[in-house]
Amino acid sequence: MKVMIGLSGGVDSAVAAYLLKEQGYDVVCGFMRNWDSMMNNDYLGNPTVDNNICPQEQDYLDAKDVAERLNLPLLRIDYIKEYWDNVFSYFLNEYKKGRTPNPDILCNKYIKFGPFLDFAKQNGCDMIAMGHYAKRVDKDNKTYLYKAFDKTKDQSYFLSQISSYQLKSCLFPLGDITKKEVREIAEKLNLVSVEHKKDSTGICFIGERNFKEFLKNYIPAQKGKIVEINKNIVLGEHEGVMYYTLGQRKGLGIGGIHGLKANPYYVCKKDVKNNILYVASGDNDEHLLSDSAIITSMNVFNEKVKDGEHLFVKFRYRQDDKGVTCYNLENGDVKLVFDEPYKAVTPGQACVFYRENEECVGGGFIDHVYYKGEEIF
Repeated sequence: MKVMIGLSGGVDSAVAAYLLKEQGYDVVCGFMRNWDSMMNNDYLGNPTVDNNICPQEQDYLDAKDVAERLNLPLLRIDYIKEYWDNVFSYFLNEYKKGRTPNPDILCNKYIKFGPFLDFAKQNGCDMIAMGHYAKRVDKDNKTYLYKAFDKTKDQSYFLSQISSYQLKSCLFPLGDITKKEVREIAEKLNLVSVEHKKDSTGICFIGERNFKEFLKNYIPAQKGKIVEINKNIVLGEHEGVMYYTLGQRKGLGIGGIHGLKANPYYVCKKDVKNNILYVASGDNDEHLLSDSAIITSMNVFNEKVKDGEHLFVKFRYRQDDKGVTCYNLENGDVKLVFDEPYKAVTPGQACVFYRENEECVGGGFIDHVYYKGEEIF
């Protein structure tokens, strides 16, 4: 079987390519370039803008070195326009509404498992493969997505919006090994360009940025008031409500009550229309809590979420699973009632569903959030 591995220039996809080859697959490597800083006006907040070589080009050179050392062919394709049209434009529009999107999830759906899969098929491949930490499980003529063996690196959260067809078309060679083992394999293979390379962080295919400054490239700053929600007093000035997210503590430019650091402030509400950023003192304030939510744009791999079913969800990637009870609405959305009030559940973020804490059912996006019957966003 011929498989095209998405070779990113990082250690995970490099070792995934090696494992596929060892398992007897006919492996072809494909490198995707999806961001051009100069073309996309990516200057403010960009720590690499003055580098002699851009990070994307360095990633390509690292991928090229890996492919040569593994004696595998490497193809290169640019999806700069597709990334802008299908991922980044949505990302910006959500921020303009005061919401907090996750571009990595859309990047998987519309780039890595979309046109890249088509590209692989056009080049004679039967399937694609990725260096994600996730498990594909085939049983009873169905394909399921499960959490990876290495729970600290599990990336099923980011795969929650791909289609069943895309899932069935992909292999995940790292599903049963740990990150430590991946590094050890890379060292044994002498993959010097990636064996000690740091994991990519920041925005998918864009990288690390000073986030507030980065957004200013595309969303002009608009100063407004920071208001303490309980006392309704003005504490300071913000640069634009879209630059902040619910639950945010750092970067507000204000201290605690009367300047006491023991009482830090957290963003608890964003009034986009009136350009007011509301904060609450201390992480136990009720204004940070919610007890139910509406999830839209639902995507499931196999069995639909049952009405009244108790599942576990992640509202953020690095968050522990949270217990919820699900209720199907007539329009296809799902209402969640939380086992207990949760903090900083943020509209625009993904909500990913799990059965028995292992099977990833699918996911959607947080649309409305409530506390004690009152909509808080």
